[in-house]
Amino acid sequence: MSRESAIGGNAGTWRAVTALSFLVPAIALAHVGQGDVGGGFIAGVEHPIFGFDHVVAMVAVGIWGAVLGPPAIWVLPVTFPLVMAFGGVLGGMSVPIPGIEIGIAVSAIVLGCMVAFAARPPLWVGAVLVGLFAIFHGYAHGAELPGSANAIAYAVGFVVATGSLHAFGILLGVANRWRVGKKLLRACGAFIAVCGIYFLVAHFIAA
Repeated sequence: MSRESAIGGNAGTWRAVTALSFLVPAIALAHVGQGDVGGGFIAGVEHPIFGFDHVVAMVAVGIWGAVLGPPAIWVLPVTFPLVMAFGGVLGGMSVPIPGIEIGIAVSAIVLGCMVAFAARPPLWVGAVLVGLFAIFHGYAHGAELPGSANAIAYAVGFVVATGSLHAFGILLGVANRWRVGKKLLRACGAFIAVCGIYFLVAHFIAA
């Protein structure tokens, strides 16, 4: 790899991480209103972090974006939380959307496969795919909004957590520059897909 391409890759990675950080103040400027702001923010952060089904899918988005490189390295991780916030509104309003848990499990399967097979669809296809899955994840977050929590603070919390998981995935995706790293990332994608299959099977067993 040339020195110029390495520099370009580093710049793309940091642009993606920086873009994610801009999501936080943009939402935080909104009027927070009434309710438990601090507790709402903490609850929002905890919901995706302590939900392994959310973690693997969000990390997969970051890895996939990093593997695809610019502009996907920032388009995918920014699209996900933006659309996820919309899904959160739908969940908070209890708008009926069937198959939320199935959609979350399938997101891990599909995104894991995208990483495992180093799939390179057109950017718009990747963005639509990521946005579609983000609705399911956001809906789950919104539907589990604690009764006493401030909705805006809660939303900021799960967007911050999601952006952090995407950033972690992007940093992992840097390993794609090396032959061994490519293999490790593909193995990671396969693991994420297997986790998704487990979530899906567990859902139907519990149903």
